[in-house]
Amino acid sequence: MNTINNIIIVGGGTAGWMAAASLQQHFKNLVNITLIESSEIGTIGVGEATIPTIREFYHNLGMNDLDVMRATNATCKLGIQFNDWYQQGSQFIHPFGLYGQTLRGIEFQHFWLKLKQKNLVGDLGDYSLGVTLAKNNKFTTPVKNPPSALSVFDWALHFDATLFAQLMRSSAIEKGTTRIDAKITQVNLREADGFIESLTLDSGKIIGGDLLIDCSGFRGLIIEEALHTGYEDWSQWLLCDTAFAVQSEATTVPAPYTKVTAQSAGWQWKIPLQHRNGNGHVFSSRFMSDEQACTILTNNINEKLLHEPRKISFKPGRRKQAWNKNCIALGLAAGFLEPLESTSIALIETGIEKIKRLFPDNSFNQSAIDEFNETTALEYERVRDFIILHYKLSERNDSDFWRYCQAMEVPAMLKHKMELFKASGYVVRYRWEMFHLPSWLAIFTGFNYLPESYNPAVDNFDEQQLLESFKKMHQSLQTASADAYDHADFIAKYCTTNTY
Repeated sequence: MNTINNIIIVGGGTAGWMAAASLQQHFKNLVNITLIESSEIGTIGVGEATIPTIREFYHNLGMNDLDVMRATNATCKLGIQFNDWYQQGSQFIHPFGLYGQTLRGIEFQHFWLKLKQKNLVGDLGDYSLGVTLAKNNKFTTPVKNPPSALSVFDWALHFDATLFAQLMRSSAIEKGTTRIDAKITQVNLREADGFIESLTLDSGKIIGGDLLIDCSGFRGLIIEEALHTGYEDWSQWLLCDTAFAVQSEATTVPAPYTKVTAQSAGWQWKIPLQHRNGNGHVFSSRFMSDEQACTILTNNINEKLLHEPRKISFKPGRRKQAWNKNCIALGLAAGFLEPLESTSIALIETGIEKIKRLFPDNSFNQSAIDEFNETTALEYERVRDFIILHYKLSERNDSDFWRYCQAMEVPAMLKHKMELFKASGYVVRYRWEMFHLPSWLAIFTGFNYLPESYNPAVDNFDEQQLLESFKKMHQSLQTASADAYDHADFIAKYCTTNTY
């Protein structure tokens, strides 16, 4: 038999333990899984905001939402509030959910665009249940059989990343994963083909495996230091390369969304958890010093800081190959864009799913490796383009950073997508995109990047009836929001014994 018998995961943290838990659940006892991590080496652990795919991930492990929220001090996330991005003083929400309803095959934005051009309707977010709930600090779970598209929305979590990793670790070990607490002192390659043969630990023990999954963070201990895979640098488009992160006391009720506020050379986040807040300032070191960035961060936090701000440096981009020989990189070892749209954990999830689909035998067929690398590259590039859009569309003119962003050339596929939407209101969907039509609409309209025309078939509809329909939509969303829990009450009732 030429089967893979032993998987070694290098590094714990969110990526390593998610991989161990999911692969152990999938393969049961067919494969031995060993995770090597050193308790002396810390993890980044600031990935505290997620997108809705995280819920499917832990559902597949047999966990439910409320239990995970209790275990990780989580709050609900309906989307992201963007402050000062389009212009200073501007604000909009990117929700997890639909806008309005498609009618006779015509997407909702075309009806909205016609009425918006005549100043007859408000923001696109007025026709989103996710936005309406978020603006009113409300929360409810989606109905299983929504009566209309207007009721369709999704949600994610803000959680303590360290506690979530511990939850994944417990699941993996309970199902059979072996954990070794050690440092790797040497990666030993096979002379014949350069594959990883074994790892030497600081205890002197040598451990071999058929397939290695590198979750060692930015360092890329296996994928880069041992295999010299190479890195594709995207810093010509994504200027932010440094962050300061700090936790603060929670003194107010938590909002059901992440707040991201643009600053002169980047942006600041605030992520509300049950027991504290997560804060950070992501910035470009080309346009701002560490001292300036740290001062901006701390000056914009009203609560008591729980520790000194921690600096994180990164290079936006991805490995040239996520799978090289018998090593697959996940998480920060595979690449990093920046945390603006909370995609890091989602890219771990899709990486794990591809490992399951394309799981090799010991021949390591090149076609499977090529497919994994091609789809991973496309996923990263699609997310990259979506994030670039946030910077390119800004009309802020108060710093060299924002002026650079407005003037920069963007990747060809993003340029095409922007031009097509500007001309016709149509959002093209590419393969392997993580963000779908509503997300692109949220950013285009939030930055007031509106089309010059709309689908002409809209003119077949009576304008007065359209206006009446829009009014009813808006009212029904307001009613649904009024009937929902206050977010803090929902958390207090279902997810913790705390009260606010």
